[in-house]
Amino acid sequence: MNLVELKSVTFGYNDEPVIEDVNLAIREGDFIGMIGPNGGGKSTIIRIIMGLIKPWKGQVMINKNVNIGYLPQTHNFDNRFPISVLEVVLSGLLKLHGITTRVTKEDRKVAMEVLEKVGMADFANRSIGELSGGQMQRVFIGRALISNPQLLILDEPVTYVDNRFEQELYNLLDRISLETSILLVSHDVGQIVSSVRTIACVNRHLHYHPSNQITKEILESYNCPIDLITHGHVPHRVLPTHHS
Repeated sequence: MNLVELKSVTFGYNDEPVIEDVNLAIREGDFIGMIGPNGGGKSTIIRIIMGLIKPWKGQVMINKNVNIGYLPQTHNFDNRFPISVLEVVLSGLLKLHGITTRVTKEDRKVAMEVLEKVGMADFANRSIGELSGGQMQRVFIGRALISNPQLLILDEPVTYVDNRFEQELYNLLDRISLETSILLVSHDVGQIVSSVRTIACVNRHLHYHPSNQITKEILESYNCPIDLITHGHVPHRVLPTHHS
């Protein structure tokens, strides 16, 4: 079953297209890695799926039963605000219950189960400002998961994660993908190919690949050079011939 489908979608700014004639279907069980150069249109596609912007043309079809969890690239969050880890996760219920609804014991139970899933249950009563970047990303993933989404969209989730937590975060996403469809957006080609099942390469146009293998077509869709890809379990740097 398709959860989300884009058909011939075009959008841009100041009469200049950012994405053009994009087609993409996200299905149950998908773990899609969306890669591409900065400015290639990855975040624009996410904003269209989330309903934050409307395309110039084309169709955006969201299954009416689909709940989407979203981890944005940047968080408008003041670390000095006196709020606990548990309260941050509970805030993910606002879109379902509304801001005036009181938090129930069942809500707190579910929030603790989510914190257990993301490895942050021991930090439930800790202030969010006391966490590291990697710990904070785990909490924000928990906030996106508490509404039990069928699709989880993550925009550059390792932006604020140090090297110590990066692999742990991808391992967490591997486990989540067993029960939730994931669209993972990243410019880090080498890391995500070891986790995702399929690849959508975006550079104004979108090229979908039904596997996680890096191909010549993907390389050509970038304005070379490609910095890093993965071959088996060993990362290699690839600097193809190009003109500066």
